[in-house]
Amino acid sequence: MPQNSRDHSLNLAPASVEDYRELARRKLPRQIFDYVDGGAFGETTLNANRDDLHHIQFRQRVLRDVTERRLATTVLGEEIAMPVILAPVGFGGMLARRAEVQAARAAERAGIPFCESTLSICGIEEVAAAMKRPIWFQLYVMKDRSYAEDLMLRAQAAGCTTLILTVDLAVVGQRYRDGRNGISGRIPRSKRLRRGIDLVGHTSWLRDVALGGKPLTFGNLEKALPDATVPGDFQAWVASQFDPSVTWDDIEWLRAHWSGKIALKGILDPDDAKEAVARGADAVIVSNHGGRQLDDVPSTIRSLPAIAEAVGDQCEVLMDGGIRSGLDVVKALSLGARACLIGRPWAYAVAARGERGVDHILRIFASEMSVTLGLTGVNDVKDLDRTVVVEP
Repeated sequence: MPQNSRDHSLNLAPASVEDYRELARRKLPRQIFDYVDGGAFGETTLNANRDDLHHIQFRQRVLRDVTERRLATTVLGEEIAMPVILAPVGFGGMLARRAEVQAARAAERAGIPFCESTLSICGIEEVAAAMKRPIWFQLYVMKDRSYAEDLMLRAQAAGCTTLILTVDLAVVGQRYRDGRNGISGRIPRSKRLRRGIDLVGHTSWLRDVALGGKPLTFGNLEKALPDATVPGDFQAWVASQFDPSVTWDDIEWLRAHWSGKIALKGILDPDDAKEAVARGADAVIVSNHGGRQLDDVPSTIRSLPAIAEAVGDQCEVLMDGGIRSGLDVVKALSLGARACLIGRPWAYAVAARGERGVDHILRIFASEMSVTLGLTGVNDVKDLDRTVVVEP
């Protein structure tokens, strides 16, 4: 936990993402919390995503009329109430009962998109049926391309408008926390009892998730693994099935099976961003997978300006990684992003308090963005540019 975070007795209502993180830590079994919270290797990039955002300062401007402050914008042709998108979170339904449905409903009320993960517990159809607003879909390409083709057909049939192709998972990153907890790899016999005690000891999670509602299966991959349960052997199967042979040429294959917008998630290099434009991507998402893949790569906020400059207005630029507040969103928009995806914030919130937690965290983001606009003398998120911040 950051050293500058306040005392987390939390006898009062949570007021920030960090508060919700602490509530989630208390409620979730250690292995589940670490899966969401952790990163790759020594977590250098995970921490840099946050630290580098903190090092960017605002120019406080005064005596400007900021009575009216507007957060609404347009992303990939879709009008949204604020420049925030709920990012795809794999295994999301492990955090709360039918968590993806709860988060999607909260996103709809807030007027922003929700993106369903290939590895969600709730299937595409279940989430879409709970919504009036179209959802987005995130795709992992497996070695058997028929899985991906089937998922794209299902997503379009369910009304999904935008496909996010994750491109930074040719192989699964080495995540030490998952290894220690037995989420990835085999857990020694000596630690199985400890893990079982940890699971059983979190009674509210046990009632809500493990024992409540539908079985914990993967709704989007039931044709591939009809009997799979979470997490164990399924994660090993997924790791073995990610296709490391995917190249730029496969964007043409993607276009043949998807008629909507396409965004490539996992872009950190300006040359890759230019190639994405050349291949017809509608958007690039500056992302290092939340620090969960290759460690010791640049933070997303450090990578963002060069990528935004490289593509100009040829495609939209989104960003994720390290976003924990409305201030962070304003910084990212000032440095070239159209909007930000948030994953861990909604994951912490749904784990802690379910749907109402996600509702609350989105109100917090909106309030923080509005206050930040007012104190930097800006009336509209569309007017944010590099003059708003002091870069380190």
